[in-house]
Order: sequence, then C-alpha cells, then structure tokens
Amino acid sequence: MAEVNPQNIPAKIIVHEIGHALAALTAAHAHNRSLVILSATGAVRSAGAGWWRELVMQAGDSNPDQNAEWILDCADEPGMALAALREGVGTVALDADEPVWSRVAQIADQHDARVIRVDRSGALDLAGSNNPQRDCDLYLSKGPDGVAKPGALG
Repeated sequence: MAEVNPQNIPAKIIVHEIGHALAALTAAHAHNRSLVILSATGAVRSAGAGWWRELVMQAGDSNPDQNAEWILDCADEPGMALAALREGVGTVALDADEPVWSRVAQIADQHDARVIRVDRSGALDLAGSNNPQRDCDLYLSKGPDGVAKPGALG
C-alpha cells in the first residue's frame, strides 16, 4: 500500500472576507500546501454568489501563483446553488437529497462547474480571528493530526 504524504492533502480553510482569503493563500504558498477555501455554511444566502465570485477573483489576482479550490456553500438551497452557477461560481456545496442534488449537478456540468457535498472536518474557520495570517500559518505548519512537522521547531 502506498503511503500518503500529509502535505499532499489539501488544507481546508473557511473564510469570511477578503483578508481571510489573502491570509490563507499567502500561508499556503509559504508552506507549499494545496488549499481548499470554503465559504461559511450558507454564505450564498447572506453574502451572495456575486460577492463570492468577486472575492475569488480579487484574491486570485493578488496571489496568481497559488492554486486553490474555492467552494461556495449553498446549504440546503438548490435554487441558490443554481443562481450561483449562473453567476459563474465554479464549485458550490449543496446539502440536498436525491434527485435534487443530481439534477443540480447535471446543470452544473452544463456550466463547466461542480456541485459537491462538503466535508468541513479538520477545517480552520477564521471567523473571529484577530490575526488570520498567524492562524493560517500555525494551522498549515501542523500535520493533519495536529502535531508539528518534524524539524519545525529546530
């Protein structure tokens, strides 16, 4: 059985504003980590798909070398997921039962987009963070089990 390198597993960070996204991208680049950036649960309802699309574009323009997967959470609202797809959001998370989930996924395919079910376990949520850059750096300097990488402390 092949051993999985924990550094190859994308880190998951939940962002609530552009500063969070920039901190996550900067830290991922510094730690050479792949990254999944998630919105807050149901953010499509409170902030909107247009806000997310612009956040992704602005953060990407500021960090063009960092590749990240961006996921807008649409909670259990398929109509909001469809609206996000029409707005040009590339990946949306939807918590819906069949056949609704499959139908939204088919429509996403027509927009060259994806619908997923998101797993937030182990994600760093930057809500309320006083220092998102420090928090992202600390989170990414640790392995998935929460233990510092060998040699990280000297």
